[in-house]
Amino acid sequence: MISTEFPRDLFMTAAIFGVAAFVWAGWGQERPPKHWLWRVLLVIVQRGGVVAGGFGITLAVRNWRGPTAIVVGGPPFVAYMITFAVEVVAIVVLAIWAARRKRTDLIAPLALAVVGIHFIPLAWVFAQPIYAVTGVITTAIAVVAARVPDRWAARSFWCGLLGGATLLAVGLLCLFAAT
Repeated sequence: MISTEFPRDLFMTAAIFGVAAFVWAGWGQERPPKHWLWRVLLVIVQRGGVVAGGFGITLAVRNWRGPTAIVVGGPPFVAYMITFAVEVVAIVVLAIWAARRKRTDLIAPLALAVVGIHFIPLAWVFAQPIYAVTGVITTAIAVVAARVPDRWAARSFWCGLLGGATLLAVGLLCLFAAT
């Protein structure tokens, strides 16, 4: 499930997914359920994200001369840049669309769905099957978050807690697989 051929890429995955977990769990603080335990769980995901991000970037820098699945200018790099650009544009367009329709409650699930979907082609770009699994899981979380009633908690809470925890777990798995 996790290819260890490119440890540098795994360390970068830990760094990026750790930071993403921190950000998503922070967004989840928008309106969590009333009980304090939910905020504590979000903070645990955030702190875990900081730890994964810190170790990931430190180890990536130490292993920067190691092999990588993408080389600047090569076809995988171009595919990555195109995928990333499409992701950013899609999130912005969907956020504007949701805001204009007075459905800002859907911005987090829409953004998480785009993030999830963008991981699927990146599985081939980085030769890393765990990205496809991450993409399917985060997209499924986004769909569920968009469908659950938001009376108890904001939809961003579900995206932050479950999406953030997923990204943290995969980031940590990549970190440990590379060491």
